[in-house]
Amino acid sequence: MKVLIHNDWQGILEEEFTAPYYQNLRNYLKKEYQEQRVYPDMYHIWQAFEWTPYEKVKVVILGQDPYHGPNQAHGLSFSVQPNVKVPPSLVNIYQELESDLGIPPVQHGYLKSWAEQGVLLMNTVLTVRAGQANSHRGQGWEQLTDAVIRKLNQHKTPLVFILWGSQSIAKKELIDTGKHVVIASPHPSPLSAYRGFFGSKPFSKANAALIQFDATPINWQLPQNVN
Repeated sequence: MKVLIHNDWQGILEEEFTAPYYQNLRNYLKKEYQEQRVYPDMYHIWQAFEWTPYEKVKVVILGQDPYHGPNQAHGLSFSVQPNVKVPPSLVNIYQELESDLGIPPVQHGYLKSWAEQGVLLMNTVLTVRAGQANSHRGQGWEQLTDAVIRKLNQHKTPLVFILWGSQSIAKKELIDTGKHVVIASPHPSPLSAYRGFFGSKPFSKANAALIQFDATPINWQLPQNVN
């Protein structure tokens, strides 16, 4: 079978990759990438998993679906590629980060340093048509990301799940809240950030939980410059 992820995730998700629903999803995506403009680039779909191996996960930040503008999405929820304008949702995330921990915003939206520290930046749906938010909902991605959450729920160490938006919060029922910490709030998009995302303090709460778990907290300060 073709290797999709070059670390422990491949074996963990192998059963999903051979399931009929995933084969249907794969056929759908093959056609979409041939006939439509789809984000992220097909070689970046699994980037979040590549940069954050299963064994290294400490925090999961769950979004909804990828950015649907040109050159933005690269396989991590909320992150954009270097030299791309910071999207409104991420502007709001940076605003909350500053309010919560006093960390001023950087001028880019490249969240690789979070991923490398064990923050799995995942969406509930991993692909989208250009200019059409939620256009790949209901094609099988939700079943795959449910499976990911179930596997993370079995993680040997307790994790922090940060769920932003209704599609993400729906996954809470898959998480053992006796073992893991769940921090849920409205989505950071301009449409909903004022309904409870601002003031939710997810970054300090996540680090407080990691300290309780005897794990190293996340350094949420992003580097000023990225390649």
